[in-house]
Amino acid sequence: QVQLVESGGGLVQAGGSLRLSCAVPGNIFSMNVMGWYRQAPGKQRELVASITKLGNTNYKDSVKDRFTISRDNAKNTVYLQMNSLKPEDTAVYYCTANMVYWGKGTLVTVSS
Repeated sequence: QVQLVESGGGLVQAGGSLRLSCAVPGNIFSMNVMGWYRQAPGKQRELVASITKLGNTNYKDSVKDRFTISRDNAKNTVYLQMNSLKPEDTAVYYCTANMVYWGKGTLVTVSS
């Protein structure tokens, strides 16, 4: 069973920063587009950012200029650097490989 493992979530004050990490099995990491989604209570899961194998990125409008997605091909790891966090960023953040394989999520809570 393919397992993506997220880490780095936690509680932070508004304006603070967190970096999420996602460890991916090598055979999956090299073949896929990697992405971060989030789901807030009572809301649908939404795309936050994605990155292709070649490094092309895409972001949800509300996180542009605050979040940065990156991938370390040597470590089979995807990162989401989140700066200037807002209370509305509070959600469970999920890592995905091509929207086929998913992690169990990591909770990010931003206090006002």
